[in-house]
Amino acid sequence: MSTYVQDFADGSMAQKDLLGGKGANLAEMTRLGLPVPPGFTITTDACRYYLRTGKVPTDLRVEVTQAIRRLEDTMNRRLGDFHEPLLVSVRSGAKFSMPGMMETVLNIGLNDASVQGLAEQAGDERFAWDSYRRLVQMFGKTVLGIEGDVFAEELDAAKTAAGATSDTDLDADDLRALTVRFKEIVREQTGRDFPQHPREQLDLAIVAVLESWNTERARLYRRRERIPHDIGTAVNVCTMVFGNLGERSGTGVAFTRDPATGQPGDYGDYLRNAQGEDVVAGIRNTLPLAALEEVDPDVYNELRGVMRRLEMHYRDLCDVEFTVEEGKLWMLQTRVGKRTAPAAFRIAAELEAEHLITLDEALMRVSGDQLSQLMFPQFDRKAAAKATLLTRAMAASPGAAVGRCVFDSQTAHDWAERGEDVILVRRETNPDDLQGMIAAVGVLTARGGKTSHAAVVARGMGLTCVVGAEALDVDPAARRMTVDTASGVVEVVEGDVVAIDGATGEVFLGAVPVVPSPVTTYLTDGVDAALADAGEGDAAESLQALVLAVDRLLRHADEARRLRVKANADTGEDAHRARALGAEGIGLARTEHMFLGERRVLVERIILARDDAERDAALAELLPLQRQDFTELLQEMDGLTSTIRLIDPPLHEFLPDLTELSVRVALAEERGESSPEHSHDLEVLAAVRRMHEANPMLGLRGVRLGLVVPGLFGLQIRAVCEAWADLRAKGKDPRPEIMVPLVASVMELHLVRDVATAIMAEVSAERGVRCEIPVGVMIELPRAALTAERIAEAADFFSFGTNDLTQTTWGFSRDDVEGAFFAQYTANGVLTVSPFESLDLRGVGRLLDIAVTDARAVKPNLPIGVCGEHGGDPESIHFFHTVGLDYVSCSPFRVPVARLEAGRAAISAVGHSDSR
Repeated sequence: MSTYVQDFADGSMAQKDLLGGKGANLAEMTRLGLPVPPGFTITTDACRYYLRTGKVPTDLRVEVTQAIRRLEDTMNRRLGDFHEPLLVSVRSGAKFSMPGMMETVLNIGLNDASVQGLAEQAGDERFAWDSYRRLVQMFGKTVLGIEGDVFAEELDAAKTAAGATSDTDLDADDLRALTVRFKEIVREQTGRDFPQHPREQLDLAIVAVLESWNTERARLYRRRERIPHDIGTAVNVCTMVFGNLGERSGTGVAFTRDPATGQPGDYGDYLRNAQGEDVVAGIRNTLPLAALEEVDPDVYNELRGVMRRLEMHYRDLCDVEFTVEEGKLWMLQTRVGKRTAPAAFRIAAELEAEHLITLDEALMRVSGDQLSQLMFPQFDRKAAAKATLLTRAMAASPGAAVGRCVFDSQTAHDWAERGEDVILVRRETNPDDLQGMIAAVGVLTARGGKTSHAAVVARGMGLTCVVGAEALDVDPAARRMTVDTASGVVEVVEGDVVAIDGATGEVFLGAVPVVPSPVTTYLTDGVDAALADAGEGDAAESLQALVLAVDRLLRHADEARRLRVKANADTGEDAHRARALGAEGIGLARTEHMFLGERRVLVERIILARDDAERDAALAELLPLQRQDFTELLQEMDGLTSTIRLIDPPLHEFLPDLTELSVRVALAEERGESSPEHSHDLEVLAAVRRMHEANPMLGLRGVRLGLVVPGLFGLQIRAVCEAWADLRAKGKDPRPEIMVPLVASVMELHLVRDVATAIMAEVSAERGVRCEIPVGVMIELPRAALTAERIAEAADFFSFGTNDLTQTTWGFSRDDVEGAFFAQYTANGVLTVSPFESLDLRGVGRLLDIAVTDARAVKPNLPIGVCGEHGGDPESIHFFHTVGLDYVSCSPFRVPVARLEAGRAAISAVGHSDSR
């Protein structure tokens, strides 16, 4: 018989695949002897069975019965007992944290009879009815599918009738009446009574948690976080402990370090006389964790001791949920806490400095995506000081976000789809707001604390977030918010621009200018400049600690990595920026960008030339311009290689649009014009029609263009050689490489090499210096990858153009498919991520692996790199390291990201992984 149930006392943190993160960590805390309420976990095997068959396993009911009996014996109470009832909670818990995405039901076991027993047992009738109304409310919403707003409106009406401002102001009679009304809602909405049998409540709640794995919001979250859809969730059944048992009771969420900044110390939220979901939901504004010290110093000190022990045990930031029941501390959950990008770097560096983890482990706990977030601009403090400050609230997730305010998730999604930057403004968020949070550039809530749903989800997504803005009166129905400022009441309606600062908690009316972040200053100007740029005060101290952490970890990545990191740069200015960010050369200089603007007319003359003399004259005019382009590039990269790709796109891209030109010619002929301009338009139109292709990206471009249009490649090769010679004469160390694009046959490369060799010989003779510039190939077609051993014989280097290799492998036209059906492909699981963002390892990656293996069999020391945008993608970089590439090349902005990930890839390859 399969085992689908495991008691907390029998598990450990190593069993996350089976018990989920929450179950494994509850088991680990139990094993450590911490105060955990007894309970058991229904394993992920049961969920996977349910997902496959639509039914719970036949053995599960028996195993749950046995587990409940063990629990009853341990607690000396019985589920549904009329005098001393055992109550339990049912919570989800997958291997990977998915905050708020799945379901929880508290107080299972209460009914019309046992509520009386609970009141007798606790000596508190109000507490008993508060617990019962919570069960009916949560069960109705979670298990029976009733809209949560229906219950919330009745609760608000009850508070209004009683003259109460908070739930805690309602007395026992109020809560009894409210519970009766909630049960009426259940009958009205579902056609059945609220179930009175505790076992029926438990079984239905378990199924609801299993089904919550496949809710739309859960699937959306998994797609965003790239969590597999087939791992399933565990279900945790835990003895209830009560934070709503009076003023000496409460509930809270805490972190062993600040998850927003990484600052050492105990951080969190606490609510007196409340149950756990009240904190996470953000429906009541919380007190800081330090308030617990004033209420109950003994419990506070015990909690701090537990948190310190957990951080030492997990060797990382820990997130804990706890309940205090009449002065007794209970631990309900722990996990390695989600954190912002600044916190990730600071925590990793400081844990290494405290000798809790190694430097390799510290590097594995940060990511290139997080470093990229740290490079985003932040608000200009001088400009912010002059802006209209609406309020200052709780900084939940750093960043500077400016956008139009919207008041519901669907509007956020719709406006973002049309290209608007939006700030999602809510009283508090709930899991149904996930779509809007993904669409928004920032989130602002009037309620909640640092551990509310909005704060936790935003931190995990790297989304700017400000919470607990109590001064804001948010009216979603009227689509507006008002705030009483020092200068009077300000009304902000949907569509107005607001700015939120996730580092300070400030909310501004209107846009606020941004400036480079201290991390960007560090990357371009060094540590001292960044530390000076951070300013003064507490915020400056945090920024300085962050800069030092980034410096520590990025330097270690540079020491550890094998892959060199180059940049895609087309101008001297781009090359200068790339080198400042740590680029070790140019991996791709796209020469077609040098033919735009005023030079377009020269390209046009080449296309329209009636004979060799006209074409040669146009080429001669382009030569000094191209030579100057290459001189600037090579001068900026003096001493480093610069790979210059010969012109790649079809020539028609340098000519006017066929439709526009046809219309202009037709209108001129209708008017009877015979001007020189019209004659020129006729000549150009004939050329455009002659060169028109049904599928130009697979037509006359790349090496084909160079072989068909006489002198075009020769012009560029000569310009490179002469720029090299000019700089050598000045004592410089230029290191150009010439790359031939879109090669499919080795004979194409041979023909271009012959031209290049002849030109190098001419320049050598003219300048009196031996000119030998490497000539390599850009592998961007499947045939090139599959015949790499032949092409390698004629090539001095390979560089994979993974953008076109992806297009030709998938049969996708990137410009067409991304907007046409990628969203649907992602939604239905065909794609988990765009293959243009992260390399398709099974298809394109397989071709790349074959090409590297076959080429190196012919030339073991052949330099091989990649120059598509995948060169800056963190996941792809790990693959490039594994298959043995020598370098990656990416946009200048992504160079630091690639440096960090190349270091992480090297450490991971020798067996070190994220130790958490």
